[in-house]
Amino acid sequence: MKTFSPKPNDLSHEWYVVDATDVVLGRLSVAVANLLRGKNKPSFAPHADAGNHVIVLNADKISLSRNKLDKNLYHHSGFPSGLRADSYAELLKSNPERIVTAAVKGMMPKNKLSRKQLTRLHVYRGEEHPHTPNKPVAYEIDQVSQQAK
Repeated sequence: MKTFSPKPNDLSHEWYVVDATDVVLGRLSVAVANLLRGKNKPSFAPHADAGNHVIVLNADKISLSRNKLDKNLYHHSGFPSGLRADSYAELLKSNPERIVTAAVKGMMPKNKLSRKQLTRLHVYRGEEHPHTPNKPVAYEIDQVSQQAK
């Protein structure tokens, strides 16, 4: 039996919607990273761009485990003394999309292909999104936060 390698016309990019309400950030980012890479498809190959578009809703209602609210999310601008530290507590109020995007980016491999696949991640604070004409399919994450119960 020969090894199957997907050709460019074998690849398709489906749309998925993930609701982040009461889901722990780490579990959410693993599930979204797997969808972005296309690991849910039988034709997955690490070198081929078979990833999907993923829409994450309710980013402001994610659950952070343990003492994550006291910790900082760091970002460097590339300029000297350009290190910026924002706490998760204030980012959850002002820009929760950045928390989810940074967590998913950390779960992806560090290469050119994953940077292209990250452009297919769409994170929104509330329930509304402008991608309804693409007919996204709902993707359920079964494990919710223990604090939410």
